[in-house]
Amino acid sequence: MHLSDRITHITGGGSDGWDVFYKARRMIEDGIPVVELTIGEHDIRTDASILEAMDVSAMGGHTGYAMVPGILPLRKAVAERIEKTTGVPTTYENVLITPGGQAALFAAHTAVCDHGDKAIYLDPYYATYPGLIRGVGAIPVPVQTRAEDAFQPRAEDIAAHAQGATSLLINTPNNPTGTVYSRETLDGIADVCKQNDLWLISDEVYDSQVWQGAHISPRALPDMAERTLVIGSMSKSHAMTGSRVGWIVGPKDAIDHLINLATHTTYGVAGFIQDAAHFALAQGPELEEQVSAPFRRRRVLAQEILAGQNTVGLIPAQGAMYLMLDLRATRLSGEEFALKLLDAHHIAVMPGESFGAAAAGHVRVAMTIDDDRFAHALKTLCAFADGLVNAAK
Repeated sequence: MHLSDRITHITGGGSDGWDVFYKARRMIEDGIPVVELTIGEHDIRTDASILEAMDVSAMGGHTGYAMVPGILPLRKAVAERIEKTTGVPTTYENVLITPGGQAALFAAHTAVCDHGDKAIYLDPYYATYPGLIRGVGAIPVPVQTRAEDAFQPRAEDIAAHAQGATSLLINTPNNPTGTVYSRETLDGIADVCKQNDLWLISDEVYDSQVWQGAHISPRALPDMAERTLVIGSMSKSHAMTGSRVGWIVGPKDAIDHLINLATHTTYGVAGFIQDAAHFALAQGPELEEQVSAPFRRRRVLAQEILAGQNTVGLIPAQGAMYLMLDLRATRLSGEEFALKLLDAHHIAVMPGESFGAAAAGHVRVAMTIDDDRFAHALKTLCAFADGLVNAAK
């Protein structure tokens, strides 16, 4: 039987760059200890008070169908959080609750892209971006950023691909690079969107993890609120990755149509999950700071370790739970280096090529294990890279 081209071509064919991750997991299944610095999963669990709120809600009977747009208290809480952090007037009518940020990204592109439309995204990128664009029937168009710019996008590079495009997807704070887009960068992006009548889809799931500078939502820039869809999630800010609760914030008309889409696809999010998310947001920024504190601390550790050597370069780690390390001095690709490191020291990192061509010769390190093991693994990585460089002389 024939399957649709849309679903059979989601990955685009060829390697998806995740061979190192899969090899590490096979080693673990075979009983070989591996230090995993691969995926963005907190090493702390969801706070017990959030789980208690979830349990109280479920045991209290909130297990039936919940309102498809999201329960009103949660939509209002998200709107309040967005308005407080961005200064943009926002009400519950601007908010749709979704089953996580990934579902929100898919829905947003479904809302603005017709079949065959060009949808722009920036390289390096979160691994699912091109696939979700193909999944809605659009054509993914990557725009490479540059390591020498600390992966801050250049407006002229985006503009060169903007003619005939429908949307632009950005992510700040950025996964995988840790870059927080500057006001200058975002002003340039906004100008390109307005000049080319692009929808801007802004993935802001790491907005609570900013170590240097400030997070600016492009929805807050002049004349951008009516052409911007903001993606948010409880996953990173509140360590609720498995709960699958996120949102889209945008113009009321777009949200109304997205509610229709949700009615015919996901049919909402479990009520007891939403109640737990509402409780979590009510705890204020203190809880978000508690969740992000380990990554802030480990970033400082990493800066101290990397300052003591000359082989491994650090892309300025301004936000998110990752480090992007420049290994080009070894003359290896990111994938080659990662495989050699895994074989030699049982340390798993993600090749830069997993996230696009722009990060070739780099690796992404997730700061998601305890401080002592993280410091030891990073020192081992640096020593290993230095040994490769010396051996090649």
